Amino acid sequence: MARYSLGIDIGGTSTDLVVHDHETGREWSRKVLTTHEDPARAVAAGVRSVLQRDAIDPARFSRVVHATTLFTNALIERKGARTGLLTTAGFADTLEIGRERKFELYDIQASKPEPLVPRDLRLEVAERVSADGRVRGKLSAAQVRAQARRLVDAGVTSIAVVFLHAYANPAHEAEAARLIGARHPGVAVTASHEVASEIREYERASTAVANAYIKPLAQRYLALMARQLADLGIPAPLLLMLSSGGLTHVAEAQRTPVQMLESGPAAGAIAAAFFGREDSGGNLLAFDMGGTTAKLSLVDRGEPLTAYAFEAARQKRFIEGSGLPIRISTIELIEIGAGGGSIAHVDDIGLLKVGPQSAGSMPGPAAYGLGGAEATVTDADFLLGYLNPDYFAGGEVKVDLEAARQAVERLAGRVALAPIDVAWGIHDIVNENMASAARVHIAERGRDPRQYALLCTGGAGPVHAYSVALKLGLSRVVCPPSAGVASALGLLVAPARVDRVATVGIRLDRDSVGDLEAAFRRLEDEARAVMADTGLALETATVERLADGRFLGQGFDLVVTLPHGPYREDADTRRRLQAAFEAAYREKFALTPPSVPVEFINVRVAVRAPVAGATVTAPGVAGGAGDAVKGTRPAWFPERGGWVETTVYDRYRLAAGDALAGPAVVEEEGSTLVVGPRATARVAPSGNIVMTLR
Repeated sequence: MARYSLGIDIGGTSTDLVVHDHETGREWSRKVLTTHEDPARAVAAGVRSVLQRDAIDPARFSRVVHATTLFTNALIERKGARTGLLTTAGFADTLEIGRERKFELYDIQASKPEPLVPRDLRLEVAERVSADGRVRGKLSAAQVRAQARRLVDAGVTSIAVVFLHAYANPAHEAEAARLIGARHPGVAVTASHEVASEIREYERASTAVANAYIKPLAQRYLALMARQLADLGIPAPLLLMLSSGGLTHVAEAQRTPVQMLESGPAAGAIAAAFFGREDSGGNLLAFDMGGTTAKLSLVDRGEPLTAYAFEAARQKRFIEGSGLPIRISTIELIEIGAGGGSIAHVDDIGLLKVGPQSAGSMPGPAAYGLGGAEATVTDADFLLGYLNPDYFAGGEVKVDLEAARQAVERLAGRVALAPIDVAWGIHDIVNENMASAARVHIAERGRDPRQYALLCTGGAGPVHAYSVALKLGLSRVVCPPSAGVASALGLLVAPARVDRVATVGIRLDRDSVGDLEAAFRRLEDEARAVMADTGLALETATVERLADGRFLGQGFDLVVTLPHGPYREDADTRRRLQAAFEAAYREKFALTPPSVPVEFINVRVAVRAPVAGATVTAPGVAGGAGDAVKGTRPAWFPERGGWVETTVYDRYRLAAGDALAGPAVVEEEGSTLVVGPRATARVAPSGNIVMTLR
């Protein structure tokens, strides 16, 4: 009888593993250093260790869910496949031209990201489809074969096919993909209408090329991961986390891996919504800080916000237009280079800076004793007394405290400050970096940060949450149990999800509502077919209908949720659709223009279904036998004048209702919570530690 689920989250520094027992609610977790040259190797070693250490029968797993940053890193580091592009004659430079806008108007040195496909690998073929889907020029099959041969001879292993207006009529793209696949079965092929079937040529081309760029890597890696799990004796199917916060099966992820670019951060947001629902009122700022990056996302009324486009590999981290546009559904979040491995350095004018460069897992922070020589955030946290060198990662990582001290001392010599002041400076600067990013993220969405609680996860999140919350003016911090591996647990509470989009161009005042209903029905049928391939019961699925709408003449779209169908050709249906758009528009912009028709440019569906055996209950807390106080150690708190003898608690011995007064440190295997001098904390019945700041 199956009873276990396994969550695997591969990050830039560590790989997190969580096993959940659905019968007892018990969990086992493991945090291992990521092996970048072969990420599956760390996963196999970690899973084998958990199975052996805790005597878990691998045959009793019902599912395995996986998220990874591997594909995002391949885009950022330009380590994907050698990729070619076949496009409509005259449009080979679409990727280069983009929107013809500078993302920084007055920066004469501003440079756009280099296209993933160089100019000599962007080839044209004769064909033409008009915006209404009519064929104006037939596809030249001979030219498709000839150009594909040129690309393959040039060493291309993946080809993107992007034809003009393929969202309106994909026949030419589908035929070209078929011709290439028949002649070159070893070459991965991506047709743009299968990845982003919507208007706007540049964004569609960019998304299709990004998918092609990482597709061979995804096909090899996911096949290897499935094989590794089978070799460990785990018969359960492998499911993958999507950027939208839902799950899909291996074949779909191999077909469109671009949907997984933000899978790891999405799992963190899903985990935050799950853990925080009882102790936050549903409004959360999810703060996930790992070894390489920090991720921040808003959760409103218990649901993470969703976006339908984002930019990968930005040249300027916070500036729109400086990256590669990707048209997929994704949890709305901001990600910055601020993690435990972020390297501290002195800039050209002598100022102390932290990140975005990271020491990663190899060589890692100096304290790891693996050859790292530069001071990092983790090194500073050890010297400040926040982390226990004898219990870091549950004692799995042997800490070289002297190496951390020497790294900080070398940096202190460059800025003529005491080492402890530099350690505090590193800690404070990275906190300010994260708080600044959070202010931007919250302000851009018109929210008031004081209405949110900060929920901290990740190995480093609980260490820094107190200071980040103070900087943001937040009064409550929520730290869930097993916070260090919460993203991996988030994988186990996510539903299966399939998103589909199509361009329709329908005006509500004159066009057929029946055409709108037909478009939604087609998308829902496509999504349900993918859901069926995942092995789910379709009767449990729920469907959400959305549209990219605007008032006639506007140059931007607003994605809004629409009423449930079916839609009928009557005045009442038109009124309901109009009212839904206007309500969302007023929420965003406060008022609507008078007597202007509404048009829907794109329609979208999001189909969700619970995964069998996916019931995960928050573990709660009973408290262990014995005193929860492990002892005391000095920790650095400038608001108390420096070193303060600080009580250290064992989280596994804390019981519901226990209260803590800051300063205090609460330790568990994967993370450490710092309760600062201006805070008190209590253990909630949910198992969360809720910290209140004065």
